[in-house]
Amino acid sequence: MFRVERRDTGLTRAFTLAELVFHSTVRNIRKGHSTGLQALLMNVLQSVIFIGAFVVMFSVLGLRGAAIRGDFILYIMSGIFLFMTHIKAMGALVGAEGPASPMMKHAPMNTAIAILSAALGSLYIQFLSVVLILFGVHVAWHPIEIQNPGAAFAMFMIAWFTGAAIGMVLLALKPWAPNFVQIVNSIYSRVNMIASGKMFVANTMPSTMIAFFDWNPLFHAIDQSRGYAFVNYNPHYTNWQYPLMIGIVALMIGMMGEFYTRKNTSASWFAGR
Repeated sequence: MFRVERRDTGLTRAFTLAELVFHSTVRNIRKGHSTGLQALLMNVLQSVIFIGAFVVMFSVLGLRGAAIRGDFILYIMSGIFLFMTHIKAMGALVGAEGPASPMMKHAPMNTAIAILSAALGSLYIQFLSVVLILFGVHVAWHPIEIQNPGAAFAMFMIAWFTGAAIGMVLLALKPWAPNFVQIVNSIYSRVNMIASGKMFVANTMPSTMIAFFDWNPLFHAIDQSRGYAFVNYNPHYTNWQYPLMIGIVALMIGMMGEFYTRKNTSASWFAGR
């Protein structure tokens, strides 16, 4: 009989959206683990194993001389961190809740909140992992010196942004061709083990080899981050504008595709899958 009329203003809607994104981000972080701390520790362990494996491989094969003159561990970490951030962001977006997900039945949940929370959850875990590993190496092993930390962090963000943008395109395609999207996601992740250039120094590569790598936005981001991290390295074959533009274009295409898919998708598509 009696009812309180709630008048939504722009500020209250913004707070409501922020609260929904926060809770959805927490849910995404804890989705595959019992606690958020366990998710963080597993991600840190995965990154440490990657770093250790590459250090051993470079040492056994005698490739340490091919690295940038300076901190060898920082050289390895600069490639691993951006590679992991890029791939994890793309995987998080591909695995985000779609328009036919049961979560979309709970108002005011929508696909925009699901996409944003998936991207932010991936960034949160990766950023904390990087901070913890750098702190651990700095304290327990030897001091880490980064020439331009702000610009190096900007390259980290570009790697995350391009990964999320590419994942957005695959997310828009997922309801139409789920098996194809999973195959593309898997192939792209594995190709980037080499094509990201995290094991190479772009300035020392011949021009014939550069052509096989410079299509990849992650290759540019990693090489540019090393230029900002090391005082004696100046990238000649890469730039940060290219991955940024690729990310913006992919994001626009993904948003248009997701809008069209959201308007046309049906839960019955997945009945036989």
